[in-house]
Amino acid sequence: QVQLVESGGGLVQAGGSLRLSCAASGRTFDFSSYAMGWFRQAPGKEREFVAGISWSGGSTYYSNSVKGRFTISRDNAKNTVYLQMNSLKPDDTAVYYCAVSKYGNARANGNDYNYWGQGTQVTVSS
Repeated sequence: QVQLVESGGGLVQAGGSLRLSCAASGRTFDFSSYAMGWFRQAPGKEREFVAGISWSGGSTYYSNSVKGRFTISRDNAKNTVYLQMNSLKPDDTAVYYCAVSKYGNARANGNDYNYWGQGTQVTVSS
């Protein structure tokens, strides 16, 4: 079993920044073998892909809505993935979830992920 714990969410004004963290753990889980992703879900909307990173960190993938503003990174020594969010907009308001991919390369389809965190709320005020 794999546990994911997100942190770093909060309330920020438009134009501000937040850094989300997601710490992974599991007795036999090899964090460095799997891609990781960040997703978000706003009230009344479907979950959407935000960003993904390959097992090594050498490849990243972003949705068009956050490209150029958000940066995903990982520290395999700490079993942690990060999401640096800059130039935040009210439309970025959502619960943000990290997830473990079934594969080594980042993918945008949530069905390609098999472990999910509990989520952290991000609220951007105008």
